[in-house]
Amino acid sequence: MVKISLGIYWSPIIAGTPVPFSDTIKTLRVKLDQNLTLNKHVSSLSRSIHFYTRALRNIRPALTESMAASLGASLVQSRLDYANSIMYGMSASNMHKLQSAQNSLTRVVLLFLRHLSASERLSYLHWLPVHYQIQFKIATLTYKTLATCQPSYRHNLLQVYQPSRALRSSTQQLLHVPYMSTDFGRRAFSYSSPATWNSILISIKNCSSLYSFKRHLVLLYSPAY
Repeated sequence: MVKISLGIYWSPIIAGTPVPFSDTIKTLRVKLDQNLTLNKHVSSLSRSIHFYTRALRNIRPALTESMAASLGASLVQSRLDYANSIMYGMSASNMHKLQSAQNSLTRVVLLFLRHLSASERLSYLHWLPVHYQIQFKIATLTYKTLATCQPSYRHNLLQVYQPSRALRSSTQQLLHVPYMSTDFGRRAFSYSSPATWNSILISIKNCSSLYSFKRHLVLLYSPAY
């Protein structure tokens, strides 16, 4: 294999044929660009959500509210939840794009409650806003990692915060938040996990089971009912 220069990049040649670079790759249903902005992934996800929302709108008059909510959760909410922990710290425009898509879904599901605000519709359906869904996923991953010490590669990224002197924070079960000088660095799990965990109430951290932890966390993140 030889390489030829393409600007600042090198393109490999295999069997005499140059292999061109792609600006995005798709792995495990997630589109990653060379700068990890997630712009392509969010655009693709948003199109998918709007497609299923339009399809649901066409049959909504024939469905009960409960049936529409179940379809919305299985077809759309599940897509918003998939691999969403990597969306921590992404741009506000991308977050707004996904939140707008979710809000459109709630208007279709709650056909006769369209006059409610977006947060009121989410509360009625017991759905979390997109940015809280992301925090919920990271917090859940952190809880399971701390409780089981598995997987080891994730557990090794977490360190208990140890203040240099006795402080009230020493009883809050805090994790050490590493210093990151860039926004890109603050999107890493080693930063997002302790930052999210430290924002949770100590009473929730002390939940004895994952089910109880998730139930209380939903109440914490849900818009006011």
